[in-house]
Order: sequence, then C-alpha cells, then structure tokens
Amino acid sequence: MRRIRSGTPTRRRLTGTALLAVALVAGTGVPAHATTPDRSPERPAYLRADLPVQRRVADLLSRMTLAEKIGQMTQAERGSVDADRGQITRLQLGSLLSGGGSTPTPNTPEAWADMVDAYQSYALATRLHIPLLYGVDSVHGHNNLVGATVFPHNIGLGATRDPALVREVEHVTATETRATGPQWVFAPCVCVTRDMRWGRSYESFGETPQLVEQMETAIDGFQGNGGRDLARPDRVLATVKHYAGDGDTRFGTSTIGTIDRGVTMTDWAHFRDVDLAPYVTAVRRHDVGSIMPSFSSVQWTDRPGSAPLKMSAHKELLTDVLKQKIGFDGFLISDWEAIHELPGDYATQVRTSVNAGMDMFMEPYSAPDFEATLTAEVVAGRVPMSRIDDAVRRILRTKFELGLFERPYTDRRHLAEVGSAAHRAVARRAVAQSQVLLKNTGGALPLKPTQRIYVAGVNADDLGNQAGGWTVSWQGQSGNTAFPGTTILQGIRQSARQVTYSADASAPTTGADVGVVVVGETPYAEFLGDVGVEGHTLNLSAADRANIEKVCGAIRTCVVLDVAGRPQIVTDELVRMDAFVMSWLPGSEGAGVADVLFGRRQFTGKLPVSWPRSEAQEPINVGDRHYDPLFPYGYGLTTRR
Repeated sequence: MRRIRSGTPTRRRLTGTALLAVALVAGTGVPAHATTPDRSPERPAYLRADLPVQRRVADLLSRMTLAEKIGQMTQAERGSVDADRGQITRLQLGSLLSGGGSTPTPNTPEAWADMVDAYQSYALATRLHIPLLYGVDSVHGHNNLVGATVFPHNIGLGATRDPALVREVEHVTATETRATGPQWVFAPCVCVTRDMRWGRSYESFGETPQLVEQMETAIDGFQGNGGRDLARPDRVLATVKHYAGDGDTRFGTSTIGTIDRGVTMTDWAHFRDVDLAPYVTAVRRHDVGSIMPSFSSVQWTDRPGSAPLKMSAHKELLTDVLKQKIGFDGFLISDWEAIHELPGDYATQVRTSVNAGMDMFMEPYSAPDFEATLTAEVVAGRVPMSRIDDAVRRILRTKFELGLFERPYTDRRHLAEVGSAAHRAVARRAVAQSQVLLKNTGGALPLKPTQRIYVAGVNADDLGNQAGGWTVSWQGQSGNTAFPGTTILQGIRQSARQVTYSADASAPTTGADVGVVVVGETPYAEFLGDVGVEGHTLNLSAADRANIEKVCGAIRTCVVLDVAGRPQIVTDELVRMDAFVMSWLPGSEGAGVADVLFGRRQFTGKLPVSWPRSEAQEPINVGDRHYDPLFPYGYGLTTRR
C-alpha cells in the first residue's frame, strides 16, 4: 500500500521573512522555532503548515526553476563547500553529507549542531528558502561523532534475534544523530550476506532474508511511525541499502576488490526470494523513506545474452520493480560517486542514471559539474522534465515530513543525552545479547569473580579493534584514543578480583585458574576488507594462534573470544579450547561481554551466518545442497545464571 500523507497542523513553522532572519543567527543556538506559526491564507501554500503535504509540494514545485529543481537533486560532501559556503546558496544544493571521518573541529555534539546549522543558513538564503537535508553514516550509532554511543555492528544485532532491542538501539542512534544536526542516516543495511569473504559482511544482519526482515525494526527505530513521526527531534530519515543483491555478488567479479561492487549472477526467482525480499518488507511494512542503490551489478542467468548491468543504471529494478511494482514512493540516493562507474562519458552517466530512476545524486566533489551536466541534458531533451519533477517531488515531500520548513535548525533538547549512561546501558545490553557461545566443555562458563584470570590478546584491550570500521573514521582505527568506551579487559577487571593481562601471552601463567584469549580482526570497511585485499583472510593471525597455543596449553581452563566482523577459521584450534565465544564487533561497551562471561546475563545469541570449516568452503549458506559447516546457522549454546 502507498502512504497517505496529510498535513500536520500542530507543527510550528517559520514564515519566509522569519526564515531569513533566523538564517542570520545560524550556529548561535538561537531556537529556530522562536516565532509564532503563520497560517495566513495570504502566505504561499508551501509555507502553510496547516495544508496537506501533497498540496505544499505541488505549490513549491510549481514555483521552482529548472536550476532550483536540479539543486534539490544534488548532494555534496561538506568538505567540498566548507572553504566557500556560499556555494550552497549559488548551487542551491538540496543536501550535504559527512562522509566517513568528515567531522567538525572539535568533534563534539555542540560543534556538529553548530556546523549543520551554519550550512543550513546558506540554504535558507536561496530565493525559495528550501532547507537543506544533511546525511551521515550512522551505521552503528552516530559513529562519526566522538562521544556517541557505539553499538555492535548489524551482524551482532542479528545474533540477538531481538527485533525490539534493534528498534531501541536505532531509536537511541536517531536521538543522538538528530540532536547534533543531521536529519538523515544512511542506514540500515538490509542486504543478505551470502559470502563471509565480503568486506561488508558485518553490515548485514545475516545470511537469510527472513532474519534480515525480522531485524528491519531498525527502520522503525530511526523513523518512528513513518511520515507522522519524522519531524520529532528523536527521529531521522532512514535509508535501506544497498539495493539490491550486494551481499550476493560472486567472488572475483569485483574490479576494485574481490567481491565488493561485484556482480550478482542470479536467476530471477533467487533474486526475488533472497536479494529483493528485504526491500519489499522495508517499503510495504516499514515505510522507509529513502533507498540507496548498490555499486554492484546484476547479471541474469535465466535470460540469454544477459550482461552485467550496474544498479545505478538499472531502470527495470529501480523504476519498474522498486517504484512501480513494490510501490516505493520515497527517493533514491546514489552511493558515493556511484554513477562514475557507469560506462560512457559523464553526460552519459548522468543521463543514464536519472532516466533509470535515481532521484538524488551523491556527488561529493563534483556538484557543480553534475548540475551543469544535468541541466544541459534536460535542455537538450535527453532527460524529460517529468523525470526531474518526479525526483524533486519525492525529495520535497520528505523535507516537509521531516518538518524542516517549520524547524530548519537543530532542535538541541536531547544534546545532553549523547553518550549518556542510559544510552550506553542499551548498548551494553545489546552487546551481551549478541554474544554467541559456540563451545562450553565442562562448564567452563560462566566464570566466577573469585577465579584468578589470565587475559591475553591485543583485542582484549583495544577499543578501535572492538568497534571495527565506520568508527570516527571510514576505515576505523586500532587503539584506545579515538573515542570513549570500555574494553573487554576493563569489563573483566570490573568483574573479577585477580586479573593478569599480557597482550602477547609472555607474562607467566603460574597460578591462573582460567585463561581468556581474545583473538580477532583489526578494523576495515567496504572493499578494503575483502578477503584477498590488503592481506585480509578469514584465517586467524599467527599471533592469535600462538596466544591460543600458549595459554590453552598452560592453563587448565581456557576460554577464547573472537572479536571480528565475520567468522574466522578456528577448526584446528577448537580442540584446544574449553569454551569458545563469538563476540563480533561489540562497539564501545565491552563490559557487555563480561556480563555473559560472568553469568550476570545468560548466553542467548544465535549465529546469524554459517561458520565455515575453511576459507575455501565459502560461500556456505543454510539450505545448500551439501551443507557441512563447522557451526550451522542458528547455532548457539545457553548458560544458566
């Protein structure tokens, strides 16, 4: 069913004169709602909050020039306009974004709000005062912001099998994001990950469409009740990504990594049931407001002569299937310079993608070229005006639903809640529920506070490794200085009286009752994390294998924790362990791992993906004809308190 939109009479709004006045004080903290709503019939219809959204959109669209319309379809990276913010006005930009690691200085909640408001003032200085939409990658918390609550990545949330918890996690994320300025998040990823060699595996909830659809309560956590809640200061516009099939690409088909941005080689039935299904649910059940098409391509195996076609150019899937058949009435946002990977010159790339159905274009450093190129294509008749109007209508409707015309500047009422104890408590609970107990011989777990515990492994005391990619910077970084939080080691020390730590297991183990070895990965994101790129592999590192051998060979009871974004190969090491726990990438609250280790919470997590015996066994997924994983999809032991 399509959404029925109506006006929201209770929303406050600014008149055109007031908008300009407030624009002069952007970034000062002056409340943007400090005027009396004006519903006078003399005002332009688009500025009247008492009118239905559809009428306001139609009125505003009728007043816009081609240049103003194309401006709304353009999104630039903040770094490209920061030195000359007047570009926002001159280009009449509809949107800005912060890419991974693109932050204000200092990187504080207040500085974020001031930065977004300052950009907004330049958008409001345009002829029609159309407010700016600001997007950010809040993929596991407001993760670009130092001090924000950093949650487990989606693969860990998938292990919880708890849709209500996922909704709560994303509501916290929405609250912290909107309070600091951005009104739009490029999350959640609803791909179905079918190959653990993919560098984005941890961004997926799991390997089955059923699990992914179950976890799409994340959309409700971000948006609330669709268009009716978007204007609230604790909600943001969600983006499901990456439409469609990016978790199902074939290894070796990528031109930039090994699997990311590769080719989904599939028949229609498989594509419909596995790759497309989560987007149907996102649109029809959760009313998602925006969708980001993938970098990947699709090649049909049941259509003779089919060749790989990039999703950014796929009119059949973007328009015929998504917009018309499924009924998506939000807007499509391209991924980072995604159209640059299409064949032909830049004009051909722009024309092809617009005509395929793309509505807004993430052109981080080429916004002026994009606008000039699209203008020329429209004037030449190669892009119909109806397609431009459709795209802009979708974008404007979302801005009205977000309440940006009434309240263009940041509502800071929740600013003090960023990284609060209450929010971190939600993250700690999510960490505990995400832990998957894969082996527990002789009741090794739960641990007792009175036991003498020997902890080894770099990942036991490294927040950066614990959080993974997309944390403060795009690729993330190792170490404990980038953001506040609690490491797994600190959580263990809060729980036990006698703890010895040795990163390389070189300290004497004499007298220890239990050894805890923390193994795992270092941070990566996207194609740079693909197996085969920059030395990445599913195998444990030599240092991790050595630590397991040393500690498990010397201490009677040995527990191994794996801090990683995907399963690692532990087939040969498993026999040495008394207990084995998959901890995923828990984020800022490592104490949640200690909560289950010491029995304050039960182990309840279940594998959201199949665990391979060897790297060569990938891809392996439940339902395969010859299914023989080390641990099957859905596996997970429990413990009693």
